Amino acid sequence: MRSMPAPPSPADDASPAHARADAPRTRHTWRRWRHQLTAVVVAGAALAASGCALLDAKQREWVFQPSQRTWSAGLAAAEGMQDVWIEFDSRITGERARLHALWLPQVRADAPVLLYLHGARWDVRGSAPRMRRLHELGFAVLGVDYRGFGRSLGSELPGEDLAYEDARAAWDWLKREGAPRARRFVFGHSLGGAIATDLAAQVQDEAAGLIVEGSFTSLRDLLATFKWGWLPLGPLLTQRFEAAERMPRVRAPVLVVHGSEDRLVPPEIGRALYDSAREPKRFLLVQGGSHHSTNWVGLEQYRVAVRELFGVEAAARGE
Repeated sequence: MRSMPAPPSPADDASPAHARADAPRTRHTWRRWRHQLTAVVVAGAALAASGCALLDAKQREWVFQPSQRTWSAGLAAAEGMQDVWIEFDSRITGERARLHALWLPQVRADAPVLLYLHGARWDVRGSAPRMRRLHELGFAVLGVDYRGFGRSLGSELPGEDLAYEDARAAWDWLKREGAPRARRFVFGHSLGGAIATDLAAQVQDEAAGLIVEGSFTSLRDLLATFKWGWLPLGPLLTQRFEAAERMPRVRAPVLVVHGSEDRLVPPEIGRALYDSAREPKRFLLVQGGSHHSTNWVGLEQYRVAVRELFGVEAAARGE
């Protein structure tokens, strides 16, 4: 099977002027990538029809695009964050897993804590700029790499169940060592939003809130928006990420954020994920936000939403 080309570098931490200049090229690249993603799934269907045992591995590779690399802006933003190592015995693989995470505490010992779950391709350092903006909103932030990403050790290739297990291990570390007395929140971007929703449904009353940005109801629903989405590919998916099915089990307040110009995950899918959540909840549509720029474009809207929905106040200047 032909390997997947990587999507473009995230534009969320470029300057607004740079983002405007790159917008036509970025839109074209995302469109081409969506079409090629569909081609890979169609090819996977052919593999399944022929009884190919590589179907699951190819889907995991396509969905996660795991990498030990990051991009330069992420490296700069990660400077000064503390390295954390989370070890546990995996019930799925029977191996000893070792996850690498970045920890950005607040000065206040009683500050709320947020577990950051990233999306596909880049390691956790690629999310460091977004983590710093969430830190500005008043959260201490722990960002973790799933097995197969960055410096995390364990299974060679990540998968849906492994990512759920890794997120739970990071949550348990926060509860045990990171901030045992603090209110704890879960955040997920893109694919990480489905992982965050699963975690919040698992821990229920332990979570003070759930935030998902640029995420979707299920991988099947997302594929349906692609060029060949009319094909009946759902039964062939081994990586399903049924976030909308899990969302009603989330008892914490839910904030769903989406960019109006998201060309990878259409805003209506984000809205459908919001519709599946219980009250209290809020849907935040950031005008002009793309799949990667929504966090900085809508930062002030974020600030208001986390204060009103979760009671979290922005960190004072200098903290």
